[in-house]
Amino acid sequence: MGAGAAAAMPALGGSTWAANWRTIQGGPNGPVRLDANENAYGPCAKSLAALEDSAGMANRYPKGEYGDLTEAIAAKHAVSKERVVLGCGSSENLRMAVNALLGPGKTMIYAEPTFEFMIERARANGTQVVGVPLTKDYAHDVDAMLARAAGTAGGVVYICNPNNPTGTLTSRRALETLIRQLPPTFSVVMDEAYHHFAVGASPEYTSFLDQPVENERLIVTRTFSKIYGLAGVRIGYSVSSADVAKSLRAQAAQFAISLPAARAALAGWNDWETVRTGAARNARDREEFYRQAKSRGLGLIDSYTNFVMVHSGRPVQEVIAHFRKNNVLIGRPFPPYLDYARISLGTPSDMEQFWRVWDLMPAKKLPA
Repeated sequence: MGAGAAAAMPALGGSTWAANWRTIQGGPNGPVRLDANENAYGPCAKSLAALEDSAGMANRYPKGEYGDLTEAIAAKHAVSKERVVLGCGSSENLRMAVNALLGPGKTMIYAEPTFEFMIERARANGTQVVGVPLTKDYAHDVDAMLARAAGTAGGVVYICNPNNPTGTLTSRRALETLIRQLPPTFSVVMDEAYHHFAVGASPEYTSFLDQPVENERLIVTRTFSKIYGLAGVRIGYSVSSADVAKSLRAQAAQFAISLPAARAALAGWNDWETVRTGAARNARDREEFYRQAKSRGLGLIDSYTNFVMVHSGRPVQEVIAHFRKNNVLIGRPFPPYLDYARISLGTPSDMEQFWRVWDLMPAKKLPA
């Protein structure tokens, strides 16, 4: 039956998949999706082939797949496999950190605005959550974070770098200062979901996995959802000290990662040429977005990711509603930047639709 099911499925690799990509994403008349920072081009051919090859094993629990992927990640980052923890998307790794390190009496410090998943989980389990506004350059305010940590019982500082939703960087030097000067009762969760779009783009950015610091309190998370195009199959990982990893692993759900997801991630992990070309393509797409925005006199926040914050010149809720009415989805509001719209970069045809709809937006009314 497994072989029959596999034969009945549409081919995931090659031209058949490419031809059906838009249909699978939302139907031929479905919305243009520029709202979730996804990889609009999809997974690499090797990941797609792994998904197809796994279809006949849908009746089996994962066995060696977790170990194979863990060992490949550990080898790339030059760490022992005991320091790597897989998750159902890196959001699962963030949840593990909340459960292992936070709770009543603890404090979580984060930037405003930033990716909110860990904040929501921390608030739900009774942790005190403390937001610190970004600096005027849209970086994490390290000095303010250190000040808020002083005098507390300890907890976690969450850093998303590059930051979501602003797409901006905080310098490596500033982050090393934060790690070094935090009270010993604090851990740092460094979310590098958008690492591959930023690496090499600025001398201010260096990954804490590519150039590690020896600190027992540091947890670095990565995801296969962005550059690898596997957001829909949900897989990520964290790297930390072996002791911390053991605590995180204790919070993991059994078999949270499917067999096809683990195989697709491993296939994509070994396809470094596709990762490099994907990052270069994203840089070109981002530059074209800048060019189109500049031609319309729009202000931007410089991004090192696959999305851009655009100054809309009006309440962003109005912009979101206008795009939704025209079958285009864009990012939700991100206080306090309520006159900025976060736009995920799509394919050239996606972006043609975006700019067509942008140009349909009614002119902003001037005050009387």
